[in-house]
Amino acid sequence: MRYILVAVAVICVITSRAQDVSLALQQEPPMTEKQKLAQWDQLQGSVHVSFANSNRRYASDRVPSISVKNEETLVAWKGEKVHTQVAIWAAAPVNATVRVSDLKEKNGAVIPKTIISTGFEEFVITDEFRNGCGYRKPEDFDSSLVADAIHFDKQLGVILKNQVQPVWVSVQVPATAKAGSYEGTLTITAGKTYRLKLKVNVLDRVLPPPSQWNFNLDLWQHPAAIARVHKVPLWSEAHFTQMRRYYTMLANAGQKCITASIVDEPWGHQTYDDYPSLIRWTRKNDGSWRFDYSLFDKYISFVMSTGIKERINCYSMVPWKVAFRYYDEQLGRDTVFTGKIGSDAYNAFWTPMLKDFTQHLRQKGWFDKTTIAMDERPMEAMQAVIRLLKGIDKDWKIALAGEYHAEIEKDIYDYCIASKHQFPDNILKERQQQGKLSTWYTCCTEKYPNGFTFSPPAEHVWIGWYTAAKNMNGYLRWAYNSWVEHPETDSRFRSWPAGDTYQVYPGPASSIRFEKLIEGIQDFEKITVLRKAYTQKGAMGKLNQLEAALKSFEIKKLEKQPAEEMVLSVKRLVNE
Repeated sequence: MRYILVAVAVICVITSRAQDVSLALQQEPPMTEKQKLAQWDQLQGSVHVSFANSNRRYASDRVPSISVKNEETLVAWKGEKVHTQVAIWAAAPVNATVRVSDLKEKNGAVIPKTIISTGFEEFVITDEFRNGCGYRKPEDFDSSLVADAIHFDKQLGVILKNQVQPVWVSVQVPATAKAGSYEGTLTITAGKTYRLKLKVNVLDRVLPPPSQWNFNLDLWQHPAAIARVHKVPLWSEAHFTQMRRYYTMLANAGQKCITASIVDEPWGHQTYDDYPSLIRWTRKNDGSWRFDYSLFDKYISFVMSTGIKERINCYSMVPWKVAFRYYDEQLGRDTVFTGKIGSDAYNAFWTPMLKDFTQHLRQKGWFDKTTIAMDERPMEAMQAVIRLLKGIDKDWKIALAGEYHAEIEKDIYDYCIASKHQFPDNILKERQQQGKLSTWYTCCTEKYPNGFTFSPPAEHVWIGWYTAAKNMNGYLRWAYNSWVEHPETDSRFRSWPAGDTYQVYPGPASSIRFEKLIEGIQDFEKITVLRKAYTQKGAMGKLNQLEAALKSFEIKKLEKQPAEEMVLSVKRLVNE
């Protein structure tokens, strides 16, 4: 039934201009409906099954351009999660199931099937990059269906006639696994039984657990979106129960930072869902202020309990729309302060809150891990906020995601620069010595590398390598789960390229993008481990070879060379 519903949705939504977006299909040439049907008519046998490239998205309605492959070998460190894809394509309707066996090593060691996951991939509507940021009318952009969502908790079911069903296969290698070659079977039943051989070569190297990763991942969380899709009251116990599953999944990807809103709508309600403040501001009858931190405290403690606990980034003293909502007891209603950033009125408005907030955070033991965070704000506004914050307490930490400004760099603890910028080498070294965070981000501006639903999946792996190449600490992206109206079927949004606002799906369900981002982060961790090991052992030949390979990771090269090709050409250097 779900395949029929998706097909109906596509017919209703995709415009007459819709066609296969070549980027989404990894440069497969466009085809007419007649050409597609001819391919299916020529197919020998009603069902085909094969391992498939995990860096590719396969179209739902065309015979995949792959040679049938019945055996796959993955290479992993102990503690690493590795993956592949299986494609099933059918010229007639068929009910399909997938089962996995234990993976066994010749001397008796076992990777149990309980830590091998298979998930059916669901197709969503995507669009194209073209102008990047800005308001979008669906009819102005080519649309297509792409595989992206991965449902590890659902069974396959019926595959319709002339359809392709990709299946994601993920193996979480135990940190205690014995080095060696493990082998098992994927059994696919689709009309008849197909048995595919899966091998995992486990190397004698250990990847630390996500909680110990050096990579600073910062995907912004959106609590209200979870309440909406699960139809539960905002901040209810049912809401916190749902959030736990999403935040635990994010913590397992190495997330380090809590996104905390200390004012209403820090991004000017650009999102589909509201973004309410965690702190209740009240101006009392006598003109003094009261700040209710009860929700803030509950939320921060909750997120920390899921494993995300290194930093709290509080948004924002400089929101996208300067309009700070508070409750006025004299008026008996909510009202809004709109004073200019840096003005006397602005400073007078924020000073009582910052003094009180500073004291509260110190009492909770959270002050040292908290920043006041700003997103793409002008340098003049940042300078005004820095002066005010440092006047309240010289130890306040400040975060900024945006343009690189040498004038304020020394005052920014967590500095995340846009991909078109780079930290000067001497500044980056100074920041590292001072324990400051130096990261980078992409958004709707960049065609590549990026994490849209039409972006080549390997670009998310490429991000890990680029971060290591530039000696930065990590990567930020808006956003983890700021969902559009119907994220399960249509990833397009009114303002930005499809998929820009979220990396995972309601469920929670993972995505090809999210799994590939984890792969890239794991590669970053491997590079970190190997750099240290080679230096300590004096293995300068291997170190120099790795460093030379990293030098090839430049964004401008993606204009001519696919991310997949760049990554695969150097993968062996971290899997030796």
